[in-house]
Amino acid sequence: MSKIEVKDLLDAGVHFGHLTRKWNPNMAPYIYMERNGIHIINLYKSVAKIEEANEALSKIAASGRKILFVATKKQAKDIVSEKVANVNMPYITERWPGGMLTNFVTIRKAVKKMAAIDKMKADGTFETLSKKEKLQVDRLRAKLEKNLGSISDMTRLPGALFVVDIRREQIAVKEAQKLNIPIFAMVDTNADPREVDYVIPANDDASKSIEKIMTLVTEAVAKGLKERQKDKADAEAAATEGEVVALTATVEAAAKEAVEAVAEEAVEATAAEVVEAAAEEAESAKAYKPTSVDKPAKSKPTTKAKKKAAPKVKKTAAKTKKKAAPKAKKASTPEVETEEPTDEDN
Repeated sequence: MSKIEVKDLLDAGVHFGHLTRKWNPNMAPYIYMERNGIHIINLYKSVAKIEEANEALSKIAASGRKILFVATKKQAKDIVSEKVANVNMPYITERWPGGMLTNFVTIRKAVKKMAAIDKMKADGTFETLSKKEKLQVDRLRAKLEKNLGSISDMTRLPGALFVVDIRREQIAVKEAQKLNIPIFAMVDTNADPREVDYVIPANDDASKSIEKIMTLVTEAVAKGLKERQKDKADAEAAATEGEVVALTATVEAAAKEAVEAVAEEAVEATAAEVVEAAAEEAESAKAYKPTSVDKPAKSKPTTKAKKKAAPKVKKTAAKTKKKAAPKAKKASTPEVETEEPTDEDN
């Protein structure tokens, strides 16, 4: 986007306003002086306002929203249609259709009717009509093309409205205000800037002035569209990179799962082999019967061991008998009671 120079605006006659007796007092902050009964617009403020408007228009274009340009003045029609068509934006250069914004559904029906006529001509249905019907359809198609042909691609309400003369396009401004659509406009000294969100103080009657402002504005819109295309390309590149990364991740995950599955199968196989071996061993143990040869021989004590062990037992038994014998004798001998002799015995 080229830099805005005050000299270029001066050469284009942007600074010329209306007669002093036709001025709007609300435009006083943008008026530099009065000369020969004409107000002179302060171009330094015009440059600042153009830069502000261009930045906002660039952002709107970058967001993907449409900007509707409105200019039905004779000296602005061709300029606006030529400049705006280069950036592929909708525009109205004929009569403003009432309800263009507030009754957008009906306008879309008219645009669809135009598309239906084109389809009739394409599939051959148009040739089956009578001569009179063909003339009527052709006239309707030409009328729709003249009034709505430039907005056939606008499928929803615009993101902004750019007006060349807000006094002449008062209906469009009111509809945009009702729907809270931002309004950008070239405002001359005879108009009220309070009706506009982004004011561009400039001469809206001279074709050179209109051409200069429209050139600067469309350059800003084109810049926003380039940024949008760049963002789309970056997003697509990032998406493709993400798909590649996701594909590699899935491949790695699949490989990992395959390795784990093989390892699990190997473990299961080894476990099954161990179980089978254990079962075979158990079955063989059950089927095996030990023979007389396999039975371990019982150890018999030798004669020497018997002789060694026997005396100990006899001695211990004899000792116990000797110890217990006296007690038994004492217990077995009854006590004899001695009777004292009585007198009879004597």
